[in-house]
This record gives sequence, C-alpha cells and structure tokens, in this order.
Amino acid sequence: MSKKSVEDYLTEGIYGTRLPKQKERDYFLGTLRERIVIALTIGQVMTDKGLQKLEDNMKQHKDAKLLFNGKIASRFLKAEKELATKHHIPYTVVTNEEVETDIGAVLAYDHAIDTENIFYEEEVEQEQSQEEEKKDGILNKLKRLF
Repeated sequence: MSKKSVEDYLTEGIYGTRLPKQKERDYFLGTLRERIVIALTIGQVMTDKGLQKLEDNMKQHKDAKLLFNGKIASRFLKAEKELATKHHIPYTVVTNEEVETDIGAVLAYDHAIDTENIFYEEEVEQEQSQEEEKKDGILNKLKRLF
C-alpha cells in the first residue's frame, strides 16, 4: 500500500474516511445494492404506484428498514409511512443535497441479501411492451408475405 500524503489526511479530516462503493451508497440513499429488498423511484413514491408491492415486501421482510429520499415532500410519503408503522418497520428520511438520485424509497437490511431484481416495474409498462411485441410480430409476418 502507498503512504498517505498530507492531502489525504486533510481530505479525511474534512470529509471523514472514505467508504467503499460511495457512489452506490449515494445513489441508494446511504445503503448498498446488495442489501436492498425493493427500490422505488421518486415518481413511483409520489404517485403511490408501488405501494402494494412495498407492503407485500414489508410483510415478508419484517427486520428490514425503510429509507426515504428527503427531497420528496412529506405529504407524498404519508401512505408509505403509515404502512411502515402498521408493519412495525423503522423508517428514516435521508437528505443529501450534494447528490442527485432518482430513488425515492428503499426497503433494505443492514446486511447483504443479494436480491436479483430490486426495482419495481409497473405492470402497465410490461403489458404495453408485450402488446408491442405482438404487433411487431404481425407486421414482420406481413412483410415476409410481400
């Protein structure tokens, strides 16, 4: 390992010690991806689109904690906070003005669980993409005929 320079000591004194995967922590409201059960975007939190999926995950993961993006107005977090209280899940509002993220809420553990798909995908979008694939299939069949 290389020796620390004076600048390293000053930076560490001003900002604290560097944590591994700092960009990932900034993006996921202070936690790591491997700890996340489900992540909702700001838009999904504000429109309550992932509310049912969040509740289902709260029922399955009673020891998890809920993190909210502090840039979202508290009136949009009312339903999520009520769910957390109902299922005895502790929640925290994380505010970091220096970091831009589109994550609105994260249900996570303090340890790694490695969930494959952490993002909530809206069912409407999935249905639309399936319909588009069907239309593309019909158009391709017609093109082959000519």
